[in-house]
Formats: sequence, structure tokens, C-alpha cells
Amino acid sequence: MNPLPLPVALVVAGVGGLLANLAFPQFSWWWMAPVALGMLFVSLHGARAGRAMLLGTLWGFAFFGPLISWALVSVRGHWLPWFALSLLQAVFVGLFAVLYAVVARRQLSIGREALVGALLWVAIEQLRGVAPFGGFPWGNLAFSQVSGPLLSLAPWGGTVVVGLVVAFAAAALAGLVVRLERPVSTGVSAGIAAVLVASSAFIPLPSDDPESGTLEVALVQASVPSRQATWEMQGKQITADYRTLTEQWAAAGGSADVVLWPESSADFDPRTHPEVMEQVVAGQAAAGVPLVYGTQRFPGDDTRFNEYLVWTEDGQIDEYAKQHPVPFGEYMPFRDFFRSLSSAVDRISTDMASGTEPGVLEVPVERLGRTVLLGVGICFEVVYDEIIRENVLLGAEFTVIPTNNASFGHTQEAFQQRDMTRFRAVEHGRATMQVATTGVSAVYAPSGTMITGSSDQLYSQWYGEATIPLRTSMTATALMGGWPRIIVWGLAAIWVVAALASTRRTEET
Repeated sequence: MNPLPLPVALVVAGVGGLLANLAFPQFSWWWMAPVALGMLFVSLHGARAGRAMLLGTLWGFAFFGPLISWALVSVRGHWLPWFALSLLQAVFVGLFAVLYAVVARRQLSIGREALVGALLWVAIEQLRGVAPFGGFPWGNLAFSQVSGPLLSLAPWGGTVVVGLVVAFAAAALAGLVVRLERPVSTGVSAGIAAVLVASSAFIPLPSDDPESGTLEVALVQASVPSRQATWEMQGKQITADYRTLTEQWAAAGGSADVVLWPESSADFDPRTHPEVMEQVVAGQAAAGVPLVYGTQRFPGDDTRFNEYLVWTEDGQIDEYAKQHPVPFGEYMPFRDFFRSLSSAVDRISTDMASGTEPGVLEVPVERLGRTVLLGVGICFEVVYDEIIRENVLLGAEFTVIPTNNASFGHTQEAFQQRDMTRFRAVEHGRATMQVATTGVSAVYAPSGTMITGSSDQLYSQWYGEATIPLRTSMTATALMGGWPRIIVWGLAAIWVVAALASTRRTEET
């Protein structure tokens, strides 16, 4: 098959990027991920670097633009931050396309071309997760697979391995279209991809059996009140609502070993606001067990920390400060420069600083007669492999993702985040839960099965209980650490360097 005419290739790439969104909430059609990425591979057939950059960037923007459209809501309609973030992520896809075009010029066998395409895709996807400003892995194709058979691969290499299989399947599907003159070879590659996907359904998911006992957890989702006369009044009302809903849960016969409130459930730091402290103390007293909640701490140097605290009748006993604040969302790099582009930068009036300690909290559990280790990733930290993995390696027996989604309105952001929470549960074999301010909250067993959860209605109140298994064993993903990413980067670099060297030798001769 000859390269597609450029207008046709542009349509194929653009439609492919749009269709990739169907693999994520609200549809969650996991099989659409390889189909949509396969359309990018088809459009790139025979492309040189410049054309590949155009097609890859178009596919990327058509994907990321709708996927993170919640960014438009969070900045109240200022389009430039959403456009810049979408374009930046799209450029990474463009970079992948250029590298793929360089390597594909070596006239590789169909199987090798599919394998190299998958390696390059994941290499760039993992690079996007660490740079710039600490990266933004949102939209990794692995997170689209929580409803499909490939989820069982998560404990065996995490986002890297799951992403590799998705990308290989995409490249193999593309081979069926662009290599019609070689039906046997293309059929073999597609067959291998089909076997990989189908056989993963027979890989056992992590066990839900407890290894160090069970824990009774209660989650409280009190939403946010209608806008008050002042921001201060609204902030204090939020904590009062959490106290009230916790008291209602207790009065209804609720019983737990620990009660979990979400991120920013105490918008004002109780340690410096006596009125808010009264609400937290009353909420913990009603629960009668440790209360874990989120707040903001302002140390007085024009910065703030996003913290998650363990509170008992004796007061605060442990805390975690978010390690990975979101650039342009929680702190503003190069503020003066970006202010010249958009006044929206000043919506972040106080930059969030990074915590320096890992997200492992000690929770005393009277029923068990010991301290249970809780792993925390606050809000967007769920998307970063290394943060969740570090907690598990340090002994976390279950994981909590406290989040505040009030800024994102009635968008899919909370649902996308909930899928990541489910992925992390299976990846590390830990009961993992998202406790959200406005919804959606959910508790997942290590196998990825939902134990309990709120309805899908955002801005709603809810409380729920769950008995979760505490586990201490390590999955292969945890034990391998960052090596899968490093290996993929190394193999991808070897292929690119070899392709460039081969091209140079050909030009010299």
C-alpha cells in the first residue's frame, strides 16, 4: 500500500485521535484504544519526518483536547491553559511519530515494525510522564484498560507492560491495512497480538484474601455547599458538613476502624482556625476512631502545603504533604511570563510547595491492637507510578486517594481518576479507594472489584463502609521499580540510533 494522500492521512489521524477518547470514561470501550492508535499507525505509513510530526501532533490534539476538557472548567473558560496543555501533550505524540517514521524507513519485517512501534510509543508515553515540570501521564493508554482483559497484566509491569501490549496490538492492526501484499506476515503479527490480549484474560488477578488482617473503613463524601456570601464562610461550611454527615453515619449505627474524609475537607487549617478545629474534633468524637482528612497548611512564606492528616482523640499523630503539586494547577512556574499570556495564572494566588516525605501514614487500629500503614496519593498523584509504588515498598497495606474535584464541574475528570485508582489496586495488589469531595468515591479490592462506592451523580452527599483486606506481599511491578521504563527507553534509543546510522551510511554511499 502506498502512503495515503495527505488530506486522507490527516482525516485518518484526526478521527483516530478523537476515537481514542472512547476508551476512557464516559464510554470506557477498552478495545477502542488499539483501534484508535492503529489509525495513527496507518496514517504514518510511508511518512517522512515533517509529515509524521504533523500527523502525530494532530492525532495527539484530537485525543488530549477532549480528554482534558475539564481544564476549561477549572479555569472558568479561559481557553489558553487548556490549549497549551493539550498542545504540549500532542507534541509528544508528534515526537513519537517522527521517531517511528525514522525507524520504519529501514524496511523492517512486519513483526519487528510492530514491536518497535510499540516500544517507541511507550517510551514517549513514559517520557511524557516525567517531563517537563515532573510530567503529566494523564491519558496513558494503560489506564483505558481497566474494563478489559489487559488489566491482569498490571501486576506484571504496570503501565509499561499494559501500554506495550495495547500499542503492539494497534501496530499489528495497522499492518493488516497497510501490508495487504503480505497477508501471511501481517496475519502472524495480528495473531500474536490477539493471543496476547485473549490470553491475558486467563492470568489471575491479585488475591482478595487478607494477609495481615482486615480493616473496616468508612468514607464520607459531603460535597460542597452552594456558594456562600464569602469564600471564608463557604470553606468553614464544608468542614461543618463533613462533621454533620459523619455524625449521621454514626447515629445510623455506622462502625469502622478508621473514617476517611477527602482532600480539602477542612479547607481552613484546623491547627490555626479554632472554629474549624471544633468541627474536626466533633467529627472524630462522633466516629470514635481515627479520622483522616485533608487540609491546606500555610507556613507564612507565600507558599502552602496540601496535607492529609491522621487525627485521634489526642489530636494529630501523623501527616503527609503532597509531593507532586500540579504545575499550572497548584503552582505557577515562570509566573511573570505566563501572566503576560493569560490573567488566569493569578487564580493560583499562593503556590503549593512540594512535600519531602513519602505518603505512608500510621493509623492506630484498636481492634487489631497495632498500627496499620496507609499509603496516600493526593488527587493527581494517583497518575504517577513512582509515588504509589514507593508507598507499597515502604509497607503500605492499603491505599487511599483523597481528592477534591469541585473545580472540574460535571466533567469526566473524577471518573477518569477513579479508573486510575482501580488500576493501582490491581497493579500493587492492595485495596485502593478514592474518597472524593464532590464524587465519585469508590473502594476497590486488590482484584479490581468494586466493594462499595457512591453513585455516579456528582455534587452529591454519600457515606459508605467497606471491609478491606490488608496485604503485604509485593507484585512484580513493585519489585521491578522503574526498570521496565528504563529498559523500554534503552531499547527504543538503540533502534533510533541504529536507524539514524543506517540512514547516514545510505546517504554517504
